Amino acid sequence: MISQDPALSLLRRRVMDVTGIDIGCYKQQQMERRLRALLDRSRVESYYEYAKMIENDPEKARELWDFITINVTEFFRNPDRYRDLQEKILPTLYAGKPLNVWSAGCAHGAEPYSLAIVLHETGAAAHRILATDIDRRVLDRARAGVYEENDLKNVPPERMRYFVKGDNGKYVVADSIKKHVAFTYHDLLSDGYPGDLDMVVCRNVVIYFTEEAKERVFRGFAAALRPGGILFVGETETVFNPRIIGFEPVTPFFYRRVQ
Repeated sequence: MISQDPALSLLRRRVMDVTGIDIGCYKQQQMERRLRALLDRSRVESYYEYAKMIENDPEKARELWDFITINVTEFFRNPDRYRDLQEKILPTLYAGKPLNVWSAGCAHGAEPYSLAIVLHETGAAAHRILATDIDRRVLDRARAGVYEENDLKNVPPERMRYFVKGDNGKYVVADSIKKHVAFTYHDLLSDGYPGDLDMVVCRNVVIYFTEEAKERVFRGFAAALRPGGILFVGETETVFNPRIIGFEPVTPFFYRRVQ
């Protein structure tokens, strides 16, 4: 929780007014350190000055938004985990019916498209992936499904068939993959969660949250999943006391929703 420093409390309210994001749900030391870097970059001395600046300067407000949303992702991040997903997890989920999957905090779309490719290869042809993020601008890029060659550096050669190279040298996600993914805005910290899901994928997102906010999010995921559904988290994340929340560990970074 952000400290009770009056100047920082004022900035917290201004950030909420301008972006709709409650920075009090983010780890305090990490958030304060990064805010100080923004103040230095903006050449202001105090949180009071910065609060006034973001209120009056749309460019500074946009800079703050980009700073908070942290859109870092890549295709098939941590390939061993995707191998576990394909070989160990999906066979226990897929029984000929469409799978409902939620990619939470999807950034520019690499994660949900990676999931769609793996599901396609597994045979779950009618799967549906809801991909959400808090940044509307990055969601527009995700919907377009257009990527630079460097964005695809971790895509194995045999999976490049799921991308179409354009005359401009950029790559577009094939329609056969894109049609399974729907992108929409969602704030994990304030919006309601979907339900009756087979799998939730939320990787390297909650590491920035306070422990209280993390638990709230994980409990929300548990409620969103059907019994037997799977939560897939990032390699820097752990669900502590998973059974209290409603999960049991399956294999590293995968948890099953218990009855």
